[in-house]
Amino acid sequence: MKEALPDPRHRIGIRLVGLARRWRQALDARLSASGLSDATWAPLMHLHELGSDNDVSQSTLAAAVGLDGSSLVRLLDILVERGLIERRPHPEDRRVKLVHLTPAGRRTVAALRKQLQAIESELLADIGEQDALAMLRAFERIEARIAAQ
Repeated sequence: MKEALPDPRHRIGIRLVGLARRWRQALDARLSASGLSDATWAPLMHLHELGSDNDVSQSTLAAAVGLDGSSLVRLLDILVERGLIERRPHPEDRRVKLVHLTPAGRRTVAALRKQLQAIESELLADIGEQDALAMLRAFERIEARIAAQ
């Protein structure tokens, strides 16, 4: 009697977690020359995506990066010291701190984007456009299911 093959969907989670860890390690190794680690370049990229010319609240940025507020504050302190971001109070709510990229931060993000595109092109060299689109659609469905829970 032939044994049934396990449902491949039951392997996706663990593979995705491992891949994400190795992906970040690969990016970190390549981007370390810029003086930024994943912990510091990721908030810059998220800040850019959320609105590079607009102020973003620290809580919005923390949610995007996946950190609690106090952990993000320590990283933002480093980015402020390096002149890459500025923080300012919200004009209507003193409890809220707003963050935005400085001109140096925008230049750093532009350089990072070029580096990330080159790295991603290399890592995904044998993945065709249709396969990439299918993966992105699958990720979107998974994200939507998680968000609905």
